[in-house]
Amino acid sequence: MRVVIIGGTGHIGTYLTPRLVEAGHDVLCVSRGAKSPYRPNPAWKAVRPVTLDRDAEENAGVFGEKIAALDPEIVIDLTCYRLESAEQLANALQGRIQHFLHCGTIWTHGHSIEVPTTEDAAKYPFGDYGIRKLAIEQFLLSKARREGFPATLLHPGHLVGTGWNPINPQGNFNPSVFSDLAQGKTVRLPNLGMETVHHVHADDVARAFLCAMSHRSVAIGESFHVVSPAALTLRGFAERMSAWYGHTADLAFLPWEQWKDTVEEKDARFTWDHIAHSPNCSIVKARRLLGYAPRYTSLEAVQEAVTAMQSASR
Repeated sequence: MRVVIIGGTGHIGTYLTPRLVEAGHDVLCVSRGAKSPYRPNPAWKAVRPVTLDRDAEENAGVFGEKIAALDPEIVIDLTCYRLESAEQLANALQGRIQHFLHCGTIWTHGHSIEVPTTEDAAKYPFGDYGIRKLAIEQFLLSKARREGFPATLLHPGHLVGTGWNPINPQGNFNPSVFSDLAQGKTVRLPNLGMETVHHVHADDVARAFLCAMSHRSVAIGESFHVVSPAALTLRGFAERMSAWYGHTADLAFLPWEQWKDTVEEKDARFTWDHIAHSPNCSIVKARRLLGYAPRYTSLEAVQEAVTAMQSASR
């Protein structure tokens, strides 16, 4: 089928775009042309690049029509962060495509009430990103159910892959935490280290998109979590990574108000965002309806990324 993927050279697209080619699809990759994929793959030779500046084209009111003019049967949107963007694109594609797949986020849930959290749980998003992504989700699902727009939403967790730093056991992106654990140094964790993070390998997300495409009849009008089989507590994450390095973790714990002053302000900001959410999401629905079966646990995904990261720094 003719697939247009928007943002196909980013974290998820690096894995998804080649998989679409390998599955036999005719793939057009829409991007600003500003960066290359994180990983090489021979399949990229068969991808047709389309250079569009989404912000500029949306401001001119023509982005949706330009995507529609590519005559796609399937559109995958990995870069939609504003309700107005979703509205312009969906309205332009109404009645013109077979399937529309949107990349959402587990951040639409806000804080958890019961865990693991299911897709139909009441949502209490906080922070600009989660609030905006929930508005997009509500619009697309409503359009699917009321107007027959063929939308499916996939909600990844914390993306992990080769080429960028994964979230560490402190809940931020500072790679030195992994180095400290590898060297047996003391690592401080906020509170009791019982808050959670929920990773997912970007290739498992890519495979989930293909699962949704192949199960279109049950995927349209629905949203699905796309995460690893289980979330990790910060403490458990640190302990397991230390064991992977061959020794017992040396951990210390401080109340948040003290701990935040032991790291850079940027790291503290990321940590707070992650521990305030403490996601722990169910994949039962995606397993049952889409056949989603992640190949990576959270630890396996992180360990692959850390191995690549440390090899690149040598």
